[in-house]
Amino acid sequence: MKKAILKYFAILLLFVSCKTPQMNNEPANSFLPMQIGNQWRIDSQNYTEIQDTVRMDGKLYYKFYSLIGGDAVSTVYLRIDENNQLMESWPDSTGKQYTRAKFNSKVGDSFFTLNDGTTNDYKVTVIEKTDKKITFSFEMIYHDNMKGESHQVTYVKGQGLDDDWKSIKIDGKMVK
Repeated sequence: MKKAILKYFAILLLFVSCKTPQMNNEPANSFLPMQIGNQWRIDSQNYTEIQDTVRMDGKLYYKFYSLIGGDAVSTVYLRIDENNQLMESWPDSTGKQYTRAKFNSKVGDSFFTLNDGTTNDYKVTVIEKTDKKITFSFEMIYHDNMKGESHQVTYVKGQGLDDDWKSIKIDGKMVK
């Protein structure tokens, strides 16, 4: 009986210890490196940092906390999925996702952030892409007052969002 139980646990241990394939989340290979402690800083009044993780709908999201102007706060929950897409969700809106970026896209490719045709559904088009940088143009095509207006968001591989950051800390190392 003891041998049977030991054999059972040995087999169970073998299955538990087998690794499943993981995405390559190395900071140098990601357009938005995600690890608790990563920071993007302009000064003490303007910064973003990854503070924590949370599971929503069984998926791991990173909590991005931003202080803006010393008194405004923003918290977003982001993850990069198995298709190299930057997804946002909210703890109080389970089942809903917002697509912020599709890093595998080519110049000229387009997608929608919500894909529901509502006022807040942006049409996003890749307007520039190199090995180190990707730029997306966001347009609110379903919004009566904002139609035709666009803004751009650029990500730098190994650093994240391209902004006027004075310092960037990724994986405990200062990269800028």
